Amino acid sequence: MREDVEALDIRDVTANWVNAIVLQAQIDDRIKALADLTHTPLFFGRLDYLHAPGAELAEGAEGEQFYIGRRHVHDADGDPMVIDWRAPVSQPFYRASKKDPQDIALRRRFGYTGGELTAYEDEHLSDPAEAAAVSKLLQQEIERPRVGPMRDIVATIQPEQDEIVRSGLSGSVCVQGGPGTGKTAVGLHRVAYLLYAHRDRLARTGTLVIGPNRSFLHYIEQVLPALGELEVKQATVDDLVAREGLEVRGTDTAETAVVKGDARMATVLRRAVRSHVTEPAEPLMVVRGSRRWRVPAYELAEIVAELQDRDIRYGAARDALPQRIAHAVLVRMEQAGEAPDDRVQDAVARNAAVKAAVKAVWPPVEPSKLVLRLLSDPEFLAAHADGILTEDEQKLVLWPKPFRSVRSAKWSAADLVLIDEACDLVERTHSLGHVVLDEAQDLSPMQYRAVGRRCTTGSATVLGDLAQGTTPWATRSWDEALTHLGKPEAAVEELTAGFRVPREVIAYASRLLPSISPGLAPVSSVRETPGSLVITGTADLTADVVTACRDSLAHEGSIGLIAADARIPVLAEALLAAGLPYLSPGEETTAQSRLTLVPASLAKGLEYDYVVLDEPAAIVSGEPDERTGLRRLYVCLTRAVSGLTALHSAPLPTPLI
Repeated sequence: MREDVEALDIRDVTANWVNAIVLQAQIDDRIKALADLTHTPLFFGRLDYLHAPGAELAEGAEGEQFYIGRRHVHDADGDPMVIDWRAPVSQPFYRASKKDPQDIALRRRFGYTGGELTAYEDEHLSDPAEAAAVSKLLQQEIERPRVGPMRDIVATIQPEQDEIVRSGLSGSVCVQGGPGTGKTAVGLHRVAYLLYAHRDRLARTGTLVIGPNRSFLHYIEQVLPALGELEVKQATVDDLVAREGLEVRGTDTAETAVVKGDARMATVLRRAVRSHVTEPAEPLMVVRGSRRWRVPAYELAEIVAELQDRDIRYGAARDALPQRIAHAVLVRMEQAGEAPDDRVQDAVARNAAVKAAVKAVWPPVEPSKLVLRLLSDPEFLAAHADGILTEDEQKLVLWPKPFRSVRSAKWSAADLVLIDEACDLVERTHSLGHVVLDEAQDLSPMQYRAVGRRCTTGSATVLGDLAQGTTPWATRSWDEALTHLGKPEAAVEELTAGFRVPREVIAYASRLLPSISPGLAPVSSVRETPGSLVITGTADLTADVVTACRDSLAHEGSIGLIAADARIPVLAEALLAAGLPYLSPGEETTAQSRLTLVPASLAKGLEYDYVVLDEPAAIVSGEPDERTGLRRLYVCLTRAVSGLTALHSAPLPTPLI
């Protein structure tokens, strides 16, 4: 298929050089999408239908056989050899069961080792004599050692995951899922499905995946290309709100960041933007040739009031104002017997007197300068935060020492979110067709608003776990978060079946749930792995951690050493002294380099075959408060796929004793 595309000759089918460039770019993208992936087989399953799909279920009717794979594959004659996993005919591969066979006689799963077919496993779903059984190949695929970036899960999607993946484009979905339930993979595969089912629409409007940090995005970036989807953009929230020339050089205290991230700041900003509009005090005189046309102040005030009542963007209203004034002048021209047309109205709107009046009544607003003034000028802030923020909250928001200019200001990440809000108040933010927001529990209300602006005309897939919220402003409930996002109608789905974390490990970590997220259902792991959890007290912590890393490297797969951020320099030095090279989060593991040293603050969303956890108490004490610290520990405890070794010299946190 790739060779056929490479052999295309477009010289005689393009009308001009522009068409040639566009068509060649499309061909290049198609070639990339058809690239062979090492160790990635083209098919992983087979369905034998009792009857051909779409045919009447009559006795004697012939069945049909389909191979299911990551993408559609056809032969030289164009006949299908492998059916895309997203096609409707593939759906029973994920949802059919002994109770509901969905007209499937046989479901076959194929097992691979290094890209070579090594096993297969059959289920005769319509045979009442055959008992239902857990698929060994399915479990082996889930437990396969993880080296390199995150991989797709098309061969292991479960029925409850498939329902979310195939939900429609028109509605938004929120997925609450504990560690190892596959919520990130579900979100990415939902994007792949939507691109398959609504390709033309999303090609026009665009799709975006938002992750918590660059390390996480690097880890997941190969999943969609492996499924043939190359056009999905990836970003962090900080990337979304970044502004040219404005660098994040400052930091906020937790208390300040909470206030700046509060949704009430949107009202403060709205007031501040609208405060620039003033009521006209003088009439307007427009000179056209030998005639003068007068628009009284009260009529100008009515035009301004009407635009304000329409509640449109500040910039859009400002652009409309000269046209509305020009219309008032044209009415007078017509009353005097003239017959002006649209060109005359445009000319009046560009008249110097009209421009001057607009500038005086509805002056331009520069969002970054507005936020600079709000954070620097106590009187300006007090005027627009009155009745919204308390005096103490206003003091937290104000900079201790005002900055002179936008360029010299030491903006924090929360400040840029405020500027993004102000930008949207002035001019509408471009909206995409679909946005996936992962690790959503850590966003502030103002960050939710920033993301929501990117999908006002599209839909969203929100992924997260309330128990893993590790910011002081972490989400308390999905209803509240979805309201800030602008998607209050979104369906909330909960995944409680765990596939990644062994049962022993997730049960141990779940002891923290009553303290960090009361009422949240614990994850029930489908994998029982005896010996997967080791908790050891030690007097020589650093040395024993290094030994544990060396022992873990005797196993196949990736190794993650997770520790409190403050412990990273000490452990880095100890690993190098012991001759154990290590990677940083986001760097791709290979067969030769499998150990990653992970600060606790960057562990979220990552996974390793074996995890060595250094000093749980230090991870807790490294956060602003105990609840946030215990949530951070919960995240770190649940990164392991095959085994967790936790070492401590200090007493363990009370819930784990």
